[in-house]
Amino acid sequence: MANETVFKRYKGNPIITPKAVPRANSIHNSAIVSFNDGYAGIFRVDEVDFNFTMHVGRSKDGIKWEIDPKPIKMKCDDPEIPLAEERTYDPRLTKIEDTYYFTWCIDSAQGPCIGLATTKDFKVFHQMENIMPPANRNCVIFPRKIKGKYAILHRPSDMGHTPFGHIFYSSSPDLVHWGCHRFVMGTLRSGWQSTKIGPGPAPIEIKEGWLLIYHGVWTSCNGYLYYAGGAILDKEKPWKVLYRTKDYLLAPTEIYERVGDVPNVVFPSSAIVEGDKIRLYYGCADTCISMAEASLKDVIKFVKTHSF
Repeated sequence: MANETVFKRYKGNPIITPKAVPRANSIHNSAIVSFNDGYAGIFRVDEVDFNFTMHVGRSKDGIKWEIDPKPIKMKCDDPEIPLAEERTYDPRLTKIEDTYYFTWCIDSAQGPCIGLATTKDFKVFHQMENIMPPANRNCVIFPRKIKGKYAILHRPSDMGHTPFGHIFYSSSPDLVHWGCHRFVMGTLRSGWQSTKIGPGPAPIEIKEGWLLIYHGVWTSCNGYLYYAGGAILDKEKPWKVLYRTKDYLLAPTEIYERVGDVPNVVFPSSAIVEGDKIRLYYGCADTCISMAEASLKDVIKFVKTHSF
């Protein structure tokens, strides 16, 4: 099975549970990157009153974490931009040169939209203009400019729980004005990615193009099931899909992935490449966070050989 031969789960999973933060009902779908001589992250914390907040976390080994019990406080020079302090979730992180850019979903009155902020030290966060208006979710930034422009993958949404979803590409000269929207890929008629799909971790640049790990959803008679899949996109035209897996890379098989606030969920949200090793962090059952590792070469080979 694909989930047994490519990614190997860390034996101590889950690595982060709600016990890490006071008032946390769950901690999941979070963003983690290499930082200085260790790791840093922005974590989605759903509190016991079900307000969603984002918290900074630090770790020496990427497994044992210390997460700030206080939510992130943004700074913004424009009073017209509402500060992201409540109903914020699903962050993604990308490093471009010496700056970390992160996107997240803002649960606004008009529907979910995409926020953007920057940090260099995970202490001070500067909030910028929202990238996309409602309704949109699951946005990630490419780790370098493409043809002189910043680039993202995102998924237009709706005000509900989105029983649909396709991935689009957009670009910007200044991180404010976004355009050149291109369709990348959508759902399939049947199987584990038939209900909706969405970008996961920031795309990884490889020789063949861009490796994208994404989530796919299947609707069963008992509700949604979330899986992780892989694709390789063209390097200079990332809206062109070169390979896309027909088999999943990771499926909800373990008890901590099957049982939780939302059962049967593996939600890939961060990937760190260290040499030939890729470390994948993913949310489990919308309750906790786990980690799995694989050879980058094996993942690329799997995507190529198990594609349509």
